[in-house]
Amino acid sequence: MRLNRSTDISLRILMLSAVRDDRLTIDELAEVLAVPRHHLAKVVQRLQHLGLLETVRGRSGGVRLAGIAHTASIGGLVRKLEGDTEVVDCEGEQACPLSRDCLLRGALRRAQEAFYATLDPITVGDLIAPPARQVLLSLGRR
Repeated sequence: MRLNRSTDISLRILMLSAVRDDRLTIDELAEVLAVPRHHLAKVVQRLQHLGLLETVRGRSGGVRLAGIAHTASIGGLVRKLEGDTEVVDCEGEQACPLSRDCLLRGALRRAQEAFYATLDPITVGDLIAPPARQVLLSLGRR
């Protein structure tokens, strides 16, 4: 299974925000995470909508982790960010002729759920433990 790029960026934003006490600007996040500013701004907006980031506009504005985000389940978060997509698209433009009686689709669905279940007990707070914490704290600091 492969995560969408925006899900990967979301997780990195949350991890970086979790170790920083100060607000991070969109420009700073974009530079540190090597992500185009426009794309990062969309991801930040989605995380704010989910209640995981707080944003402040203006000259001294920026983003910071919302209080509930430290205990947010990574599995639950990835489910929300990825949506209800399946590992394979059996009903795409050219529907698979096996889709009606296929056993593979169910097996892949169970494997996908096992993937999420493995991430369920892990929280954003868990992801910032040492040694990751030191690396995250060093990013963007001059």
